[in-house]
Amino acid sequence: MRAIVTGGAGFIGSHLSDALCELGSEVLIVDNLSSGKRENVPQTADLAEVDVTTAECERVIRDFAPEAVFHLAAQMDVRRSVADPAFDARTNVEGTVRVAHAAADAGTQAIFFASTGGAIYGEQETFPADEEHPTRAESPYGVAKRCGELYLDLFSRLSAMRAVMLRLGNIYGPRQDPHGEAGVVAIFSRMMLQGTPPVINGDGGQTRDYVFVGDVVRAFLLALRHHEVRGPINVGTGIETDVNALASYIAKAAGYTGEIKYGPAKPGEQRRSVLHNQRAAELLHWQPQTKIADGLAKTVDWFRNG
Repeated sequence: MRAIVTGGAGFIGSHLSDALCELGSEVLIVDNLSSGKRENVPQTADLAEVDVTTAECERVIRDFAPEAVFHLAAQMDVRRSVADPAFDARTNVEGTVRVAHAAADAGTQAIFFASTGGAIYGEQETFPADEEHPTRAESPYGVAKRCGELYLDLFSRLSAMRAVMLRLGNIYGPRQDPHGEAGVVAIFSRMMLQGTPPVINGDGGQTRDYVFVGDVVRAFLLALRHHEVRGPINVGTGIETDVNALASYIAKAAGYTGEIKYGPAKPGEQRRSVLHNQRAAELLHWQPQTKIADGLAKTVDWFRNG
């Protein structure tokens, strides 16, 4: 199979690219390396160093004519989307439109989109949220991801291309970048291993649905395998973990016994987020396999030995 992975030199994308290469796929990674790393690119994959917001990216996709496209390239930082919504829209809306349009033109059979299960729903009315929950994002990032879903649905209806939008929980694991557009797990792991007190924004009672990266990769591969599956699918554990508990898990794995500090809450972030995964179980036969304590221990070990 010929597959393109946009953002394939990044955190989630590189793990997915590894898995596709191991399955014998011919993989082309499309990544501008603004946050991805060249050393994350599998030896058997090719790299096109282009930005998804450019016409050059469209040309690369059409020339390669992939059977499947996995679109993971994104502006991932909720806070940056609040500070610069235009930049967020260029990357997450225009980039998705260009990728999807080119994939449809190239005769791609299926496109798989890394959407968001947290930011897209906003402040939840029901817990956990299923795919029918209202989408009332409270950040430009969430709005842009929902926009991307709508464009993918459109292009799939205008072509023979199947579109699957995986609404991901908060992903963590090895290779997550502790700098820049980073997740809290990576930041806290690095700081605690260095003996630096981490800072929790707000009171630490805000919750997220933390999913190990290996479980997410498995969801993408199952979506590829189940040819009848279309539309949005939550990929989460169905378990809420607050930041205070998360910090405790990481401290235990890191052997950190120092202070944990608190700072002001950040704008654009909802209080609670947790995803219902029944649709993933029914359509993909997917369930999370990694308990949070085990996944965090693996992640901390990677930061310790990296």
